[in-house]
Amino acid sequence: MTRANLDKQPHEVAEMFDGVAERYDLTNTVLSFGQDRGWRKATRAALDLAPGEKVLDVGAGTGVSTEELERSGAYAVGADLSVGMLRAGRHTRPTVPLLAGDALALPFPDATFDAVTISFALRNVVDTRGALRELARVTRPGGRLVVCEFSHPTNFTFRTIYLSYLMRSLPAVARRVSSNPDAYVYLAESIQMWPNQRDLATRIQDAGWGRVGWRNLSGGIVALHRATRE
Repeated sequence: MTRANLDKQPHEVAEMFDGVAERYDLTNTVLSFGQDRGWRKATRAALDLAPGEKVLDVGAGTGVSTEELERSGAYAVGADLSVGMLRAGRHTRPTVPLLAGDALALPFPDATFDAVTISFALRNVVDTRGALRELARVTRPGGRLVVCEFSHPTNFTFRTIYLSYLMRSLPAVARRVSSNPDAYVYLAESIQMWPNQRDLATRIQDAGWGRVGWRNLSGGIVALHRATRE
């Protein structure tokens, strides 16, 4: 399996990411023109973590996002469905806690974490509502959620240029730097089909989270959605 279809079956998604694990971080930095670092910092800031708090990073991949969260002084744990991604992360970041975990069945008791986050991975889960409810389950009352995900640029002209890049340039660049370019065709297609900022906010609220809001990054290429566990 080289490319997950948009039904997003867990084993297909895991196999797809296993296939890109070796050069995943480098590819993301190249394709985002280095903006991925700023997005990770913005996610950490939005979580407003305090030293000693516990935060879960779902869809952590190689742990680059978990490592960023650790800079707050909080205890950060990363979980991901792809064993290949976790293996690559443990090799490059041996001190970052990383474990295998499905966003729909997280291996933690209720109310374990002060905050939870999922970056560029909610889009790959077959059941968005189920994943959001599972994130709520492992978060203490009053705890925070931040979803960092690709979204819809707010400027029409910029959005037109961006969609052209997604469908034409991104796969071409991926062929040069990625070990599995087909995965990035899936990436482009899944971004196009993902709900806009307001629609995702509604989904988060419908899954049981309160005080839902968002702000755009990079003109809406990415949006940070923040919510509170009621």
